[in-house]
Amino acid sequence: MSFEERVRLVVEDTGSTCTHSKVAGRIRRAGLRYPNADLRRIDLLDERSLNRPLLTQLGTCSFLTRQQNVVFQGFTGLGKSYLGCAIAKRACEHRILAHSVRMPDLEEAWVAAQDFRRVREVPPQIRRVHVADCGRVAQ
Repeated sequence: MSFEERVRLVVEDTGSTCTHSKVAGRIRRAGLRYPNADLRRIDLLDERSLNRPLLTQLGTCSFLTRQQNVVFQGFTGLGKSYLGCAIAKRACEHRILAHSVRMPDLEEAWVAAQDFRRVREVPPQIRRVHVADCGRVAQ
C-alpha cells in the first residue's frame, strides 16, 4: 500500500470517529429514555397501525423541514416512548438537536416563562431543540 493510500485511510478513519463521537454525544445529551432505540427494530404489529414506509419517512426527519409535529396516541405498552426515542435518535444522527423531557416539566417551565413574559426562563436545552420527546402526559 502506498503512503498516500495509508494517509487517506487514516484521515477517513479519523473523520468517521469524530462524526461518530459527535452523534453519540448528541444522543447522550438528549437524555433519551431508550438510547438504544432503533426504527429498524420496531415490531410492526397490527394494533400499532404502523407500516415500514411510514417509519422510513419519519426516520428521514423530513417533518421538521415542513414544520410539522408528530403525535403518538395509544394505550399503555404499545411502544410510544420507544418510537419517540427512536425518532429522536435518528434526528441526532442527522445532526438535529433533540431532547427528552417529561410533559409536566415542560409545562411547568412554559408556565413560568409565560408568567414573567420571558422566554429566557425556559431551560436552554429545551429552547433550541427541534425534536422533543415529551413522554408521560398526565391527564
